Amino acid sequence: SYIQLDRGAEEIGSRNNPGILADCCEAIIAALYLDGGYEVAERFINEYWQPLVSENQAPPKDAKTLLQEWTQGLGIELPNYEVINKEGPAHAPYFTITVSIKNMKPARGKGSSKQAAEQEAAKALMAQVRDKN
Repeated sequence: SYIQLDRGAEEIGSRNNPGILADCCEAIIAALYLDGGYEVAERFINEYWQPLVSENQAPPKDAKTLLQEWTQGLGIELPNYEVINKEGPAHAPYFTITVSIKNMKPARGKGSSKQAAEQEAAKALMAQVRDKN
């Protein structure tokens, strides 16, 4: 109720937008730090946020992110995505994409957008990784 929004933002539901709420929280912590110092900000964080942080709720990651983080963790080249086929009319294309990383068989994904096909390809390659281990 303390967040001031213009009518347009209010009408589209920005009051519950996670990004706006996060920005507001950040502003409150920054104000506490600037006004009261490190200890005041730390006390606020420990009292109101530490229980949430302790839950260790990691946000869900998509297949492309998981694959990229996995390759970075191994110190190998990042995944390489390549469009190998595009079919269908311009208003409704269908893509086939391969993803490859060093020393692994490439995987293929299909989808109605490049992003969807890349996600499917990354998911298939991560399945190969899981099967190897």
